[in-house]
Amino acid sequence: VQLQACGGGLVEDGGSLRLSCAASGRNFNIVSMGWYRQAPGKQRELVATITGSGRTNYADSVKGRFTITRDNAKNTMYLQMNSLKPEDTAVYYCNTATVQYGLPSAYWGQGTQLTVSS
Repeated sequence: VQLQACGGGLVEDGGSLRLSCAASGRNFNIVSMGWYRQAPGKQRELVATITGSGRTNYADSVKGRFTITRDNAKNTMYLQMNSLKPEDTAVYYCNTATVQYGLPSAYWGQGTQLTVSS
Protein backbone atom coordinates (compact mmCIF):
# COMPACT_ATOMS: atom_id res chain seq x y z
CA VAL A 1 0.00 0.00 0.00
CA GLN A 2 1.31 3.45 -0.94
CA LEU A 3 0.19 6.66 0.70
CA GLN A 4 0.51 9.97 -1.10
CA ALA A 5 0.09 13.03 1.10
CA CYS A 6 -0.16 16.55 -0.23
CA GLY A 7 -1.48 19.98 0.60
CA GLY A 8 1.14 21.37 2.95
CA GLY A 9 2.58 24.82 2.60
CA LEU A 10 3.09 28.19 4.23
CA VAL A 11 0.11 29.90 5.84
CA GLU A 12 -0.32 32.85 8.17
CA ASP A 13 -1.41 32.62 11.78
CA GLY A 14 -5.19 32.14 11.81
CA GLY A 15 -5.30 30.78 8.28
CA SER A 16 -6.65 27.54 6.88
CA LEU A 17 -5.31 24.68 4.84
CA ARG A 18 -6.45 21.23 3.77
CA LEU A 19 -4.26 18.16 3.59
CA SER A 20 -5.14 15.06 1.64
CA CYS A 21 -3.79 11.53 1.66
CA ALA A 22 -4.60 8.95 -0.99
CA ALA A 23 -3.98 5.23 -0.51
CA SER A 24 -3.31 2.95 -3.45
CA GLY A 25 -2.36 -0.66 -3.92
CA ARG A 26 -3.88 -4.09 -4.42
CA ASN A 27 -6.09 -6.31 -2.32
CA PHE A 28 -6.30 -4.18 0.75
CA ASN A 29 -9.03 -2.97 3.07
CA ILE A 30 -8.47 0.11 5.15
CA VAL A 31 -9.36 -0.26 8.81
CA SER A 32 -8.47 3.24 9.88
CA MET A 33 -6.52 6.27 8.71
CA GLY A 34 -4.87 9.02 10.63
CA TRP A 35 -2.70 12.10 10.64
CA TYR A 36 0.37 12.52 12.79
CA ARG A 37 2.84 15.36 12.98
CA GLN A 38 6.40 15.92 14.03
CA ALA A 39 7.83 19.29 14.87
CA PRO A 40 11.60 19.90 14.95
CA GLY A 41 13.13 18.40 18.06
CA LYS A 42 9.89 16.73 19.12
CA GLN A 43 8.43 13.27 18.91
CA ARG A 44 5.82 12.37 16.35
CA GLU A 45 2.35 12.87 17.81
CA LEU A 46 -1.18 11.93 16.93
CA VAL A 47 -3.30 14.64 15.32
CA ALA A 48 -6.49 12.81 14.33
CA THR A 49 -7.77 9.42 13.26
CA ILE A 50 -10.86 8.15 11.50
CA THR A 51 -12.22 4.64 11.17
CA GLY A 52 -14.04 3.14 8.23
CA SER A 53 -17.33 3.79 9.96
CA GLY A 54 -16.41 7.44 10.42
CA ARG A 55 -15.57 7.44 14.10
CA THR A 56 -13.04 10.19 14.76
CA ASN A 57 -10.50 10.97 17.44
CA TYR A 58 -8.56 14.20 17.87
CA ALA A 59 -5.64 15.43 19.89
CA ASP A 60 -6.77 17.97 22.47
CA SER A 61 -4.57 20.61 20.85
CA VAL A 62 -6.54 20.53 17.58
CA LYS A 63 -10.08 19.86 18.76
CA GLY A 64 -12.50 22.39 17.36
CA ARG A 65 -9.98 23.59 14.76
CA PHE A 66 -9.18 20.51 12.67
CA THR A 67 -11.62 18.17 10.96
CA ILE A 68 -10.69 14.76 9.59
CA THR A 69 -12.84 13.20 6.89
CA ARG A 70 -12.58 10.26 4.60
CA ASP A 71 -13.84 9.26 1.16
CA ASN A 72 -13.99 5.48 1.30
CA ALA A 73 -14.70 5.15 -2.42
CA LYS A 74 -11.47 6.97 -3.22
CA ASN A 75 -9.42 5.60 -0.30
CA THR A 76 -8.61 9.21 0.46
CA MET A 77 -8.45 11.05 3.76
CA TYR A 78 -8.55 14.79 4.35
CA LEU A 79 -7.57 17.08 7.19
CA GLN A 80 -9.21 20.49 7.16
CA MET A 81 -7.18 22.78 9.38
CA ASN A 82 -8.65 26.10 10.49
CA SER A 83 -7.47 28.77 12.91
CA LEU A 84 -3.91 27.62 12.42
CA LYS A 85 -1.30 28.58 14.97
CA PRO A 86 2.51 28.74 14.76
CA GLU A 87 2.65 25.73 17.08
CA ASP A 88 0.92 23.68 14.38
CA THR A 89 4.11 23.97 12.31
CA ALA A 90 5.37 20.45 11.65
CA VAL A 91 5.76 17.74 9.08
CA TYR A 92 2.40 16.00 8.78
CA TYR A 93 2.34 12.29 8.07
CA CYS A 94 -0.60 10.16 7.07
CA ASN A 95 -0.94 6.64 8.33
CA THR A 96 -3.22 3.77 7.56
CA ALA A 97 -3.99 0.49 9.26
CA THR A 98 -5.02 -2.07 6.69
CA VAL A 99 -5.73 -5.72 6.11
CA GLN A 100 -3.89 -6.82 3.00
CA TYR A 101 -3.99 -10.40 1.74
CA GLY A 102 -5.63 -11.24 5.03
CA LEU A 103 -2.83 -9.78 7.14
CA PRO A 104 -2.89 -6.62 9.25
CA SER A 105 -0.37 -3.97 8.23
CA ALA A 106 0.36 -0.31 8.80
CA TYR A 107 1.79 2.18 6.36
CA TRP A 108 3.13 5.74 6.47
CA GLY A 109 3.10 8.44 3.83
CA GLN A 110 6.14 10.56 3.03
CA GLY A 111 5.10 13.62 5.01
CA THR A 112 4.11 17.10 3.99
CA GLN A 113 5.43 20.28 5.60
CA LEU A 114 3.10 22.82 7.19
CA THR A 115 4.57 26.14 8.29
CA VAL A 116 2.41 28.67 10.10
CA SER A 117 3.95 32.12 10.28
CA SER A 118 3.24 34.46 13.17
